[in-house]
Amino acid sequence: MEVDALSDVDGGLNLTDGHARLDLSTEQAAIVARLPEMFTTATRRSFPSIETAAHRAFLDAIGQHTAPVGTGRILSCYSSTLATDIVARALPAGATIAVLHPTFDNIADLFTTRGLKLVPLSEEAMLDQSWPGAPVQAIVLTHPNNPTGLVTPEGHLRSLAEHAVEHGQTVIIDASFRGQVRDAQYDTYAVLDAAGADWITIEDTGKLWPMHELKIGLLAYSERTDLPLERAFSESLLAASPVVLQLVEALASDWVNGGYERARDLVERNRAAVREAIEPAGLRLADPTSQISVARIGLPQNGPDSSLLYKDMRERGVHVLPCAPFHWADPDGGLRLIRLSLARPFETVQTAAQTLVRAYRELAAAN
Repeated sequence: MEVDALSDVDGGLNLTDGHARLDLSTEQAAIVARLPEMFTTATRRSFPSIETAAHRAFLDAIGQHTAPVGTGRILSCYSSTLATDIVARALPAGATIAVLHPTFDNIADLFTTRGLKLVPLSEEAMLDQSWPGAPVQAIVLTHPNNPTGLVTPEGHLRSLAEHAVEHGQTVIIDASFRGQVRDAQYDTYAVLDAAGADWITIEDTGKLWPMHELKIGLLAYSERTDLPLERAFSESLLAASPVVLQLVEALASDWVNGGYERARDLVERNRAAVREAIEPAGLRLADPTSQISVARIGLPQNGPDSSLLYKDMRERGVHVLPCAPFHWADPDGGLRLIRLSLARPFETVQTAAQTLVRAYRELAAAN
């Protein structure tokens, strides 16, 4: 569905993926203008020094001050999706892993494709600190969760880490949206290391800045892991671009000097526009306290479901996502939910929300 939106030859509005598809701010445009300088630097400065500086700047900008920068235990990938696939290949063949449910469906898809057995860990079970035991060998959290925006509280992560140590499990965290949410930026590396856990963390820059896929996914891992992550990494790529790493370093500096606030203000303005558009039609935001750059809309039981609404909106030139795929272990659980990306220009989000309301009302009336 996301590919269809990107390749729409008629130029429809794309509110599917969570990537930042925005106009550059004045500050970001000034950074992009320095790309020729970054290319020159990439030929004159060692890759390790460029990579370490980028890791330090980015991870400090999102509160991860004890991440293992400079130790060799952070691998720079082209994307967080590639990092996830590397983890999936490094885990023992046929292993049973618990994955948060619902969550972004390509996480489950990648692990399943690599022959792993998945069991769902509901958000309710996570909040109750009800952690799975054997035969589960790894527990996967998305922090904050996509599409719900749920943040794993620090105490809950500590509880999970202690449980994982006791049961010989690996804690895997997909933190792709962490940079958008201050509440998610407590130092998870410190929590996991203090418990003595075996952990893997995936970070992402693609959700923060409108860089048209010039992004980095970071794959970090603990001293305790014996999984062949470096081998799986080297099977997939040689290195990420030193130019993109410099771009990340510069954008991270802007992020802590007003960039975060500018981005958050736009996302919240867009969320408010969606809320104002849908409420007169009897629709609601499913996650009113979410702070990430997507919004789920709940649909009443007596109206059209999200699969019908998705198809109708496509015909109207607006691409959104029905939520059944996010409920990877129970697709019917997502039939009454539809997701819009908020990392778009205000006018795009406002138009899409208004179109959704018209489509919903007309489908409901036809039924």
